[in-house]
Amino acid sequence: MIVSPMPGLVKQVTCQVGDMVAEGQELCVIEAMKMQNSLTVAASGKVKAVNIKVGQTVDEEEILVELE
Repeated sequence: MIVSPMPGLVKQVTCQVGDMVAEGQELCVIEAMKMQNSLTVAASGKVKAVNIKVGQTVDEEEILVELE
């Protein structure tokens, strides 16, 4: 599961439901205070749900991507 480390704006989503992802792969980019933060997956798996879209504002600790 990928959660937002801080409030921000979703700038990029690089995965879809059903994708197989590898450890360290970038899944999304969140912009906060003019800095872009690349969020990566800690373990390999299959994407179960993508709860965000580009342009969406997210809160701290919000679940962004769920893995099986």
